[in-house]
Order: sequence, then C-alpha cells, then structure tokens
Amino acid sequence: MSERVAVRKTYKLFIGGKFPRSESGRSYLVQSSNVSLASRKDARDAVVAARLAVKGWAGATAYNRGQILYRAAEMLEGRREQFVALGVPGDEVDAAVDRWVWYAGWADKLAQVYGGANPVAGPYFNISAPEPTGVIAVVAPERPALLGLVSVIAPAIVSGNTVVVAASPSEPLAAVTLAEVLATSDLPGGVVNILTGAITETAPALAAHMDVNAIDLTGVTDTALATDLEVRAAENLKRVLRPAPADHDWSVDPGLARMTALLETKTVWHPKGV
Repeated sequence: MSERVAVRKTYKLFIGGKFPRSESGRSYLVQSSNVSLASRKDARDAVVAARLAVKGWAGATAYNRGQILYRAAEMLEGRREQFVALGVPGDEVDAAVDRWVWYAGWADKLAQVYGGANPVAGPYFNISAPEPTGVIAVVAPERPALLGLVSVIAPAIVSGNTVVVAASPSEPLAAVTLAEVLATSDLPGGVVNILTGAITETAPALAAHMDVNAIDLTGVTDTALATDLEVRAAENLKRVLRPAPADHDWSVDPGLARMTALLETKTVWHPKGV
C-alpha cells in the first residue's frame, strides 16, 4: 500500500466575509502551507468591500458592536490550541482574547467618555459626539503576530470603522486563522478584510486609494516605505497613524489613544426651549 500524501492547506484572503484566492493566482510557502499573495487588485477589492460595510456597521448600536467583539473573543478562546499549533505562544493567545474583551467593553462607553455637552453662552444646547472616520487601512505589526493584530483591528472597528489589513508577510498564519475566527463570530462581511503577501505591493495601493479615509502604519519598519506611504496618503488628506517604535510593548494597557485617533467629532447646536 502506498504512503498517504498529506493535503497541503491553502490559506486564502479574507475579503467581504469570504475567502477568495488572489486574483493573480499567486501564493507563497509558509510552514508547509500555501498562503495567498495579494495583488493591488485584491487591495482595491478589499476597499470596496470595506466601504460597502461602513453604513451598516457604523449604524449598528454600540451595544451590538460590543456583543460581536465579545463573540470574537469567545470564538478565539475556543480555537486556542489551533493558534498554539501554529507557533503562537499560549499566553499570547490568552492576551489576545482579553484584548478583544477589553475593547468590547468600550463599545457603549466611548461616546460618554469622548463626547458630551459643551458649556456655551446663549440659550443653546451644544453637544459633541464621536463618529467613525470610515475605511481604515492598517499595516499590522510583525510581532507579536496575534496580539499585535488584534491590538490594531479591535480599536478601529469598535467605534464603527471598517478595516483593510495588510498582514505581516513573515507571520501570516495567525492573521488568516484569525479571519476564520471572525467569519464565525457574527461580524458582518466587509468590516474586517485581511490581505496576505508583500506589504510593499499592497500598502502603497491602500495609501493612494481615494476611498480610504485613514491609514495606520503601525507595522511599517522601513523608514523609506513609511515616508512614501505618508506622501501617497496626503493626496486625499488621509489621517495617518505613524509606525510604532520597535520596542513597543503590546502587552500593556492600550489606553484610548488608538480608538480616539480614528474618530471624528460632530458638534450639534440646538436652541433650548422656553
């Protein structure tokens, strides 16, 4: 009897809640598995999917968004051993689960903390309320592969933004496995889109895209590439989050900075009744 040949898994992209192969048909090998190599066309498709999802996700109640993020934590907890088998340390998986829960808890509290009534002269109510910026392009940090990824996705989507993530090309398996978690966590299709492959190919396309409202360069380690992406982003005045320092500690309390950096504030005046 001949020896059985193991079936090599092919990890696909995550766009619009589905798992398509790259339109280019390209892939590369990581830990004996094929991983899709995203093209600029894939990046554009992901932006379209993210834009289509903005209205429904931003229009959902904060409580509902918090429930969905908590569900993602539940699903991630249930697949802990799968991530460990991929090389993600168990304590990092636990920290990533806790990070989802932490952001889920902020979903219905952010408006109270970051918004509120303003003292003004005259018979008016003046109220400021935070609103999502829109479509956010994110370059994920290389390490920690899972905790870093959750730490850039969760603060963007908890307030109603949608994201297109360029995953680390050297650590893509945690990203595509997280996509499988999100696909089963009640998250609407298009809210999170994950591209694997060369950041030098996908990130410039995202930075230059006219329908991307902000770009998070957290995972960019090449100074020249970061500068190029900032220049491209300036074409339509995208908000830019600068790269994280090489010694950034992802295990510490993240604070509110990442959430508030991807919000816009709407201020409304209304006359007081007599």
